[in-house]
Amino acid sequence: MQTNQVPYYDDSDTPTECCARFDPTGWDAQELHFENKRFLRAITHSAMHIPLDMGRVFSRVHSHIDASGGYDKADIIVLSRDLSAWKAEHLFAVPRDVPDEDMTTLSGDFVSKVFEGPYRETKRWQEQMQDLVRARGKTPSDVYFFFTTCPKCAKAYGKNYVVGVARTQEI
Repeated sequence: MQTNQVPYYDDSDTPTECCARFDPTGWDAQELHFENKRFLRAITHSAMHIPLDMGRVFSRVHSHIDASGGYDKADIIVLSRDLSAWKAEHLFAVPRDVPDEDMTTLSGDFVSKVFEGPYRETKRWQEQMQDLVRARGKTPSDVYFFFTTCPKCAKAYGKNYVVGVARTQEI
């Protein structure tokens, strides 16, 4: 993959009129290389890892992104990770700075893996992502997840695809 590029995500197939139906083709076992890749950073609050304000925060973020000119259709990914049992971080890939939002960048090498199953498997998937990085002779660092659909859309589509994205570091 070229620097700052992610696999293609077709956001036009939306029979639920909510989340696009995710096609995992091209997302599994990809090596991603980011160099100052721009993201909008949002924080949500949780109670023992159960999101409390995700809908409100994501609605605000999406409205601000739309007002700033929208997403780059060739660069759609939202990386999420729990910072604690009480707080989670979400990084939305954006083509430009978004007013009234916290902006950040990511740099480094990452590897991806597609999972399918319920959200409660995230802890097990995180361990699998770390094992995948070690199997490649590298040290695992941050592990993010791209939750491709909300729970209602996952139920409607009959599949809940989640993409693990782990930062790799040389041993």
